[in-house]
Amino acid sequence: MRKKDNTDYYINQHSCFLLQYHIVFVTKYRHPVLTGKVKDVVYERIHYVADQRGFHILEINGESDHVHILMEADTTTSPAELANVLKTQTARKARKLYGETILKKYYWKPYFWSDSYFISSVSENSLHTIKQYIRNQGKR
Repeated sequence: MRKKDNTDYYINQHSCFLLQYHIVFVTKYRHPVLTGKVKDVVYERIHYVADQRGFHILEINGESDHVHILMEADTTTSPAELANVLKTQTARKARKLYGETILKKYYWKPYFWSDSYFISSVSENSLHTIKQYIRNQGKR
């Protein structure tokens, strides 16, 4: 995706757009597995998928049982597909690296994320508030 000159908007051959999403994924059974190496590999994989697909991560943070992502996406990827790709890629990577060690304590089957997720579009009016909310995750 490339930005239109001097704007926050992106352009492609036939459109000008700005699609920003706030996404939340929760671990299966809310187990506190997003710590240490597992958290690092999940966050790295989210960045990797975003880079590969041309999405832009504006903010990412969470706690041991969930992650918040604020990102910009293109017009060809539906929000459901976006969530599915991110959940699938991160779960596979985490289970491959830590399924028989760290995650074994919590998951006896190949689980990682809850089946559900939260996703909402973000407006110019709410962008700053959501960024701050995500930055403050894990701070008590």
